[in-house]
Amino acid sequence: MLKRSIHIIVALLLALTAQATSLLSDSSAVYLLTCSPGEALYERYGHTALLVQDPVMGIDEVYNYGIFDFEAEHFYWRFVRGETYYQLGRQHTGSFVRTYTYGNRRVNIQQLNLTLDQREALYRALLTNYLPENRVYLYNFVFDNCATRPFLLLMRAIGGNDSTAVSSAFTGATGITYRTFIRHYTPQGSWGDLGINLIFGPRADKQMTDAERLFLPEEVMWYLHEARFADGTPLVSAENIRPFEVEHIPWYKTWYFGLSLLFVALVVLSYYDRRRHRRTHWVDYIFYGVYALLLVLVIFLTFFSVHPLVGFSPYLPLIPSLHLCARIVYLWR
Repeated sequence: MLKRSIHIIVALLLALTAQATSLLSDSSAVYLLTCSPGEALYERYGHTALLVQDPVMGIDEVYNYGIFDFEAEHFYWRFVRGETYYQLGRQHTGSFVRTYTYGNRRVNIQQLNLTLDQREALYRALLTNYLPENRVYLYNFVFDNCATRPFLLLMRAIGGNDSTAVSSAFTGATGITYRTFIRHYTPQGSWGDLGINLIFGPRADKQMTDAERLFLPEEVMWYLHEARFADGTPLVSAENIRPFEVEHIPWYKTWYFGLSLLFVALVVLSYYDRRRHRRTHWVDYIFYGVYALLLVLVIFLTFFSVHPLVGFSPYLPLIPSLHLCARIVYLWR
C-alpha cells in the first residue's frame, strides 16, 4: 500500500513539473504563413514565416527569418559578395499582417496538424533560434533562406532525424532547372528577367531534386498542402491559400522591345556614319565600357563571391552581338 502511494505521489510530481515547464497549452496552434510576391525584385519570390498562438499563455508571435538592414556596415559590398546576413525577427501577428497587406500582398495561412509535443518542440526551437547569439545567419538565396529555415525546423519538430515521418505527393518544380524556376517568379520579358539570364551561369541550368526545390515559399506551401503523416493524416488541418500571381508586363516594357529599339537606333546611326564617312566613336566607347563592367562583374561573382548560381552565361554575348551586327552596316560597301 505504501509503495503504491509513493508511485502515485511521484507520478503527480512529474505531472506538475511537466506542466510547470510547458510553454504551450492544449489550446495552442502553429501556422505557416506564406506571403505573396511584392513589387521590389527581392520580394518577387514571396516570403515564409511561422505563427505561434496560445490564448491561454497569451502568446501571439510571428517568427520571420527575413529581417535585414540596408543600413548595416558594408551592406551592399557584402550583398555583391553573397555575404548578406539576415536574422530571425519576432513580432505580433497584427503588425506582421499589416506590413504585407499595406503592400497589397496576400498572406496565405495553413494551420499545422501537430501534437502538443510537436508544437512545443517547434516553439522551443524558435525561442532558441531567437536568442541574440543565434538569430543572425548567413543568408543564401538557394540553400539557406526564409523558407528553408522554417521548413527544416518544422520537419525536425515532427520527426527529428526520421525523414519518413512526413511525405508529400506534391512534385512541383522537381526536374525543372533553377534558371527556369526562378524566372517563373520574375515578369517574363522584364529587365530583371534579362539580368537573371546575364549573370546566372551553367549551375543554374541544373535540374532540381525533390529537396532542392523547397527553397521558395510557394513551393513549401504547396508541399505542406499535400503532406501526410505515415498514417495518412494531413499535416495541414485548415488553410486559406491561393497560387502566387506573377505580374505580366506590356510588350513595350519588355527587354525584347528595348533591345530591338537599340538595334534599330544603332543601324540608323551606322547608316548615317557611312553616308558621312565618319564613325561616331563615342557611342561605341560607351558600349565597350558597359561590356567591360559587365564582364568584370561576372568574373567577380564567379570567382570571388559565394553566390551559388552565378557564372558565365550563354546570354552574355547577346548585347555585344546586336551591337556588332548593327555596326557592320558602317563597314558594308
